[in-house]
Amino acid sequence: MSDTITLSVEARVPGQKLQTLRKEGLVPAVLYGHGVAPKPLSLPHRDFARAYKAAGENTIVSVSLGAGKPVNVLIKEAQMHPLTNRYVHADFFEVRMNELIEANIPLEFVGEAPAVREMGGILVRALESIEVSALPNDLPHTLAVDLSLLKTFDDVLKIKDIAIPEKVTVKGDLETVVALVEAPRTEAELEELNEKVEEDVTKIEKVEKKDAAEAVEPQK
Repeated sequence: MSDTITLSVEARVPGQKLQTLRKEGLVPAVLYGHGVAPKPLSLPHRDFARAYKAAGENTIVSVSLGAGKPVNVLIKEAQMHPLTNRYVHADFFEVRMNELIEANIPLEFVGEAPAVREMGGILVRALESIEVSALPNDLPHTLAVDLSLLKTFDDVLKIKDIAIPEKVTVKGDLETVVALVEAPRTEAELEELNEKVEEDVTKIEKVEKKDAAEAVEPQK
């Protein structure tokens, strides 16, 4: 395990306007869990952004509220404003370290596929994450996918080809395809695709001209 990621939070006063907190550089948050009453919190945006970048949604974060005992949480959700790119809300899920939990682990594609480098193929990533079950301390931050195994267009990488830590159980079908390499399009296929696009554009233009003509035609 890497160094523990920590956060200090404060209790939110009932009735506080969330917009006011955000203007003050704070992120409104909620702490909840099994048998845990939801607790409204707030914390500095800079601190949350740093922790979320390091932990994501599948690494334990130690949260301290005042003088109370720190609790272990997963960041279950981090909402971001679409224009300002600042976090506007966060959910902390308190975990029990002796109970299995489920989480989606991001896939990290490493290396280079020989079928791409040497044969000009197109890499297709069929999955970005996989769901696993493990004790909180055993959750991996990412899972590596070795692209060097894709040597031909017939090769496929499946979940079963990923090195899964011993204490981690994959939820779902191990035969699910993770990545493959498609053969590059031939000149004939590219020409056929261009002709189809041109044909579709011509059809659209004809419809638009017909609609325009009908729009200006005098009423009888």
